[in-house]
Amino acid sequence: MTSGSKTAGEATRQIIDLEKTYLFQNYARYPLALKRGKGCWLYDLDGKRYLDLISGIGVNALGHAHPRITRVIRDQAAQLIHSSNLYYHEYQGRLAKKLAETSGLQRVFFCNSGTEAMEAAIKILHAHGKRTRPDKYEIVALENSFHGRTVGALALTGQPKYRADFEPLMPGVKHVNLCDEAAFEAAVTERTAGIVVETIQGEGGIYPISEQWLRKARALADTYDALLVFDEIQCGIGRPGTHFAYQLHEPAVMPDVVTMAKPIACGLPLGAVVANGKAASAIAPGMHGTTFGGGALACRVALEFYDILDEIMPQMRKVSAQLFDGLNELKRKYAMVKDVRGAGLMIGIEIEFPCKHFVAMGMEQGMLFNVTHETVVRLLPPYILSEKEADKALKGLARIFKKGKPAA
Repeated sequence: MTSGSKTAGEATRQIIDLEKTYLFQNYARYPLALKRGKGCWLYDLDGKRYLDLISGIGVNALGHAHPRITRVIRDQAAQLIHSSNLYYHEYQGRLAKKLAETSGLQRVFFCNSGTEAMEAAIKILHAHGKRTRPDKYEIVALENSFHGRTVGALALTGQPKYRADFEPLMPGVKHVNLCDEAAFEAAVTERTAGIVVETIQGEGGIYPISEQWLRKARALADTYDALLVFDEIQCGIGRPGTHFAYQLHEPAVMPDVVTMAKPIACGLPLGAVVANGKAASAIAPGMHGTTFGGGALACRVALEFYDILDEIMPQMRKVSAQLFDGLNELKRKYAMVKDVRGAGLMIGIEIEFPCKHFVAMGMEQGMLFNVTHETVVRLLPPYILSEKEADKALKGLARIFKKGKPAA
């Protein structure tokens, strides 16, 4: 119960009513008000706990109130939070070095979010193309993709439902079907400045892009002097069991540019673009910038996260194998489960019918996850998920699958 005379239910209703009165009504929220978190668990105002299997849509990589992250935030907040990019601080260069070393690329730009990282990547592509010829501005992207909510990132997004209300958007974008190799080859020409692909499509239903397709994209980019951009905002920074999803292949299919954000600062806003020398040289002083990106607090937290990530990645891979084994067993047991796919701790469970009602069923059982693309249960648990917690998740999903469709 909350402080004062209000019950937790009354306090939750008051929070909801306040938001309905004063906020843009652009989110379809669930009637759940969260109070605190610890590890892989979240607690509502009534004290009920929930196993967090969505981690703030892939953001809270180390769960909640991780002691090392909490200590770093407290210490740095007492020293320096923001100074602007007019000056240096001690953490931005160190984090850039870490990202360059783990990605295999050379230079880094820091921003605040994934969609801002995509905007920076678009400017790199356009600047690169303009250096070559005035009409080299086209970008080839995939159908079913999702790259962000700003106008440029939205233009790349290959799902009309996100674009329709805001068109016309940025011109020069071609969307190709993943399964149509001939159309892909025809779309890339001398006018192509870049090819953009989510290495594992997230919002589109957790679809890993095949090594063959990625190598084709690399070859076409090389042939036409285009830059290859991998969007790893959701699927990168440790989530696939490697630092980046393109490193799942051996040898890695190397991009010219990779965008990232969600888990890198464990809940603080931070995004990044990492590029090779050729791509990074397209942006000269004054061509791009940010007020908040790369601040001391976010960068120091990200450095601490990276140190922890190196320690826990072997355990992450072990828990990932447990989840995939258990989910494939559920697939064999329940015919409505059409597919289980993904990598590491990025998992999609495709159901043969629209299954958004599963989310409410999960909340009743004390589990938080979401459904994307109408029919895909999406799991993006914290990287610290234990084997015991993974087993609890599997048992909870089994109970949900057993109930199946809601009553007509």
